[in-house]
Amino acid sequence: MGQHCVDCVGEAVGSARVGTAESVALETESRAPMITYALIAVNVIIYLACALESGSIFDPRASTVMQYGALITGDDFDNEYWRLVTSGFLHWSILHLAVNMLALYLIGADLERVFGPLRYMAVYGIGLLGGSAAVMAFEGGQVVTAGASGAIYGLMGALLVVVVRIKAPASTIITVIVINLVISLTIPGISLLGHLGGLVFGAASAAGVLWLPTAILPPEKRTYRRVNRIGWATLAALLILALAIGTGIAVSDSIH
Repeated sequence: MGQHCVDCVGEAVGSARVGTAESVALETESRAPMITYALIAVNVIIYLACALESGSIFDPRASTVMQYGALITGDDFDNEYWRLVTSGFLHWSILHLAVNMLALYLIGADLERVFGPLRYMAVYGIGLLGGSAAVMAFEGGQVVTAGASGAIYGLMGALLVVVVRIKAPASTIITVIVINLVISLTIPGISLLGHLGGLVFGAASAAGVLWLPTAILPPEKRTYRRVNRIGWATLAALLILALAIGTGIAVSDSIH
């Protein structure tokens, strides 16, 4: 799907882009998805560190990193806001890690080529924080969550927007999202709210980059600078919103 999606981005960028859509596609296709590789490496390294400390490669929950990095709702959160981010890089088991990293590679490699490294990192981070925000805002009682799945669902949401934007058949990605949400509902211990939060924020991020500039700018004003500015402003607004929801609910819980 890479080349067609890059063409879509080229169209959204506007008349001031350098070169043709085809040349941009070729340049982007040849670029290795280094951010995706780096994210996988970071997750694996952190898991190995937790496994080494806990003494178990299969169950690292006893490690200090897991205890102080996983997301905790309710009074136990105690204004430890770093958990909103760190929880997205921790995993409960080697199977949990393997499933998430495989999904990250399969979805993230193409999306990184579509959005470019910086926008891709923004979409990933916003999906991660959106998942954490949904857990903090809507999860009842005291629960502990961890995993990169919120960010990965953010990438799924972004991929859906890309597919719809280029008018390609969306049935496959919709089916994958629905199946994963059903799994989240039926298997105990999976954070449905974290997945939904990531999905919504990831889709909104992609829409802000691919849809919003062309929706609010007339064709004659779609210069690279204006389109780029609107896209980044939207990403910044979504990042602030996710942080506001996560930290706002946490402050409210600690007061009560």
